[in-house]
Amino acid sequence: MRRTLQEKLAILSDAAKYDASCASSGTTRRDSRAGGIGSAGGSGICHAYTPDGRCISLLKILMTNFCIYDCVYCVNRVSSRVERARFTPEEVVTLTLEFYRRNYIEGLFLSSGIIRSPDDTMTDMVRIARMLREEHGFKGYIHLKTIPEAAPELITEAGRYADRLSINVELPKDDSVARLAPQKQPKGIRAAMSHVRETRAASKVASHRGKRPARFAPAGQSTQMIVGADGTSDRDILGTSTRLYQGYKLKRVYYSAFSPIPDSSAMLPLIRPPLIREHRLYQADWLMRFYGFDAAEITSSTKGGNLDLEIDPKLAWALEHRAQFPVDVARAPRELLLRIPGFGTRTVQRILAARRSGPLRYADLIRIGARVKQAEPFITLPDWSPGALTDSAGLRARYAPPPEQLSLFA
Repeated sequence: MRRTLQEKLAILSDAAKYDASCASSGTTRRDSRAGGIGSAGGSGICHAYTPDGRCISLLKILMTNFCIYDCVYCVNRVSSRVERARFTPEEVVTLTLEFYRRNYIEGLFLSSGIIRSPDDTMTDMVRIARMLREEHGFKGYIHLKTIPEAAPELITEAGRYADRLSINVELPKDDSVARLAPQKQPKGIRAAMSHVRETRAASKVASHRGKRPARFAPAGQSTQMIVGADGTSDRDILGTSTRLYQGYKLKRVYYSAFSPIPDSSAMLPLIRPPLIREHRLYQADWLMRFYGFDAAEITSSTKGGNLDLEIDPKLAWALEHRAQFPVDVARAPRELLLRIPGFGTRTVQRILAARRSGPLRYADLIRIGARVKQAEPFITLPDWSPGALTDSAGLRARYAPPPEQLSLFA
């Protein structure tokens, strides 16, 4: 059956929703005022954001959802009974340019199933990026989901055209990969990630003559892991993330909640509520990256090394370490201020700046933007003391979500 371009787009854009690594921060600003088409900045209609708040709209598609691999957790595996489609490289280029001209997008996020071989698939993806950059002068953002089994020279070429490369580690543990994705090799995945890290580092070093090397993935690399397809605890997941950040200089680790696929759900039972767990893992990841926490302490007081699903991990930690509270906001160092529930990094920065002008009061925290109601049991101010609230038995109930009445007709 020969599909129209619109039919292919419907199938392959829907199939791309399982790729979570859709981020566009960290790249250089480029625009087409000096020639070409597109830009790597500006605002659009989708939901990828840069650190300064700009929205980057991305066309997020698979080149194809045909795949020769049979990963148990993947909806597009070879044994899955899903509707299949495949774009040609020229069709992806046409879609990207036409969507841009209609002001729908500012860039492209491209992933793919494996067709024929990893090298053949990666060659087509590189060809798409090269055509956009060289033949059409496209200066928008390009994120390529790299195939780790592809030849290193293909990955190197991909980085010359893409702003960001991402390579999926698939699952938190190697034995889970061997069991659920036997055609993929963790050692090969790590080798490909190391290649990206080393090539990117080399691209920043000028020669002895001062010549700058060719650009390579200026927005860095990221990875994605499936959570919930095996019995790995949140502590081990976060521990794996820590090693990935440190070992490969990643910009982000993305967590993709596993939901049972209809014809494999008996093989992979749902272990914990997937979307809530994914959300808590992102919150914990944020604490490790920007708040000075480590994986062990975030999960030290939780059952089985898993995060509390009812309250956020920072609040859960504070409730389990009440001996460190209340904190005197006027004197506490930055490291301790960051551990107060309701205080974000910007709030702490503003508090430190405001303290140089005089003592802070309750109203000042509100003006600064702190979530004071959440912070109240954990802080002291000249005009505020929590009294016995910090150690009260019912403090957790103050923050836990209210009970929900279930429908009798669900």
